[in-house]
Amino acid sequence: MLGGCAAPGASGPFAGTGASASAGAEPLTESDEPESRRRARLRLALAVGYFEQGQTTVALDEIKQVLAIDPGLSDAYSLRGLIYMRLNSPQLAEDSFRRALQINPRDAGVLHNYGWFLCQQQRYPESLQAFNQALANPLYLDTAKTYLALGLCQARAGQRAEAERSLAHAYELDAGNPVTGYNLALLLYLRGDDSRAQFYIRRINNSDQANAETLWLGARIERRLNNTAAMRQLGDQLKRRFPQSKEAMAFERGAFDE
Repeated sequence: MLGGCAAPGASGPFAGTGASASAGAEPLTESDEPESRRRARLRLALAVGYFEQGQTTVALDEIKQVLAIDPGLSDAYSLRGLIYMRLNSPQLAEDSFRRALQINPRDAGVLHNYGWFLCQQQRYPESLQAFNQALANPLYLDTAKTYLALGLCQARAGQRAEAERSLAHAYELDAGNPVTGYNLALLLYLRGDDSRAQFYIRRINNSDQANAETLWLGARIERRLNNTAAMRQLGDQLKRRFPQSKEAMAFERGAFDE
């Protein structure tokens, strides 16, 4: 059900690095932190940068040095969990997330990352519980990201009505996120609410965020609404901009219902 646009991996736009201030703790000021923690946070920022640039093993080496300086830094364990997710080491990833939560059980950023990990492992009840725990924290600021992840995981678990509600909430909080818009349009299309699906997918396809998946979904929606001209226009864009994509090939075959 969920395509590449719909389900980015651990380093995608909604699986945070855990380097922001913990939502479950009182914010620290400079005078509160010992020198060792300040040094650890500087190295953690380097590790985040390497991770986001795809230099995973370099990021892991930085994290090892962070934890040698300050073994009580929960954000470092959370990032280590994401690194091990990317390295396809689920047991090490889970150990890292659990260690982070032992240090700060209410850290919403860690709960979000752990929830996404559990979703990837198809442990849906545990995953949804972690997301909801994150959302229950009144100090948490990245709620749009977590509602998006919650909706994606609910859809994977077959809870389409719940997924639609979560994605609609994420859209209310961040209407500019194309992953949210695409998945909300997809769910609406799957249950036959084509007019509403058209609204969300058109906003993406009329922007510079369109890709092969969004154009293909838009074409399928326009076809079902009997908007032949709009369908052909989207198909032409798809074939011109993404000629080698599976979506362009499906359009050529007329495989709208596959």
